[in-house]
Amino acid sequence: MELIVSQLLNGLSNTATLFLVAIGLVIIFGMLDVVNMAHGEFIMLGAYFNCTLINQFHLPFAIAIILSFLFVAIIGAVIERVMIQRLYGKIAETLLVTFALTYVFQQIIRMVYGPEDQHIKMPISGSWTYQKITVPYYNIFLMVMAIIVLLITLYLLYKTSYGMQLRATTQNRQMVQCLGINTNKIDCMTFAYGSGLAGLAGALIAPVASVTPGMGTSYVVDSFLVVVLGGLNSIVGTFFGAGIISESVALMASYMSEITAKILIFIIIIVIIRFKPTGLFTTKDRR
Repeated sequence: MELIVSQLLNGLSNTATLFLVAIGLVIIFGMLDVVNMAHGEFIMLGAYFNCTLINQFHLPFAIAIILSFLFVAIIGAVIERVMIQRLYGKIAETLLVTFALTYVFQQIIRMVYGPEDQHIKMPISGSWTYQKITVPYYNIFLMVMAIIVLLITLYLLYKTSYGMQLRATTQNRQMVQCLGINTNKIDCMTFAYGSGLAGLAGALIAPVASVTPGMGTSYVVDSFLVVVLGGLNSIVGTFFGAGIISESVALMASYMSEITAKILIFIIIIVIIRFKPTGLFTTKDRR
């Protein structure tokens, strides 16, 4: 029993991490129809920038993660204006451009930092223990941050004029343009916000992961799985999709290897997508 409870708690921690790395992708992929293959590199940039602020400038962790969000958001806005803005509706070209960006960012990081792993001190030490169950306080912090990011994103999308305009653009771009709304500005803000969330995720996982130039690649596949399972433009679906995948892998890993558990989860997701291709939580598509 204690093993199952421990695995469930580990699953919650993994859910928080997976949601944080995937929500930026669902914003860009789901709302803008942009297949951003450089999503993992935005995560990596956030992690490296966080390490630099803490190790070199000795800034507090809380300030560092906020600045990491802003730094990657600005990079995302520049990329959207310079490259992506001209490629909306061109899936193949967007795919190639963002895929090329993965190598550009990785090589730049290697030139600046070298191939060595970067590390930062754990900002929240210690753990909560009950009998044989142990949960690090930082894992609890990640869970809280995931909920905060979820609530802030839902507020932006459903309680602000920006969110109303974004949802209207997702429903019918031509009609929104006829109403005089600058959809190019909405696109840029959305791409920047999604990129910033990826950078925030990188900054948050930096204390518990080795920060390397290729670290983002390991998160891209799982992020796409979460987005496809939960629904291409559903924030809540992304949250529950991350929970379904993480908890399933954690429980199955109690009785088999983690690799086997992931393979089974992938097969189950394929079957679900076969019968519900729009995901478990669907909203209206862009027309």
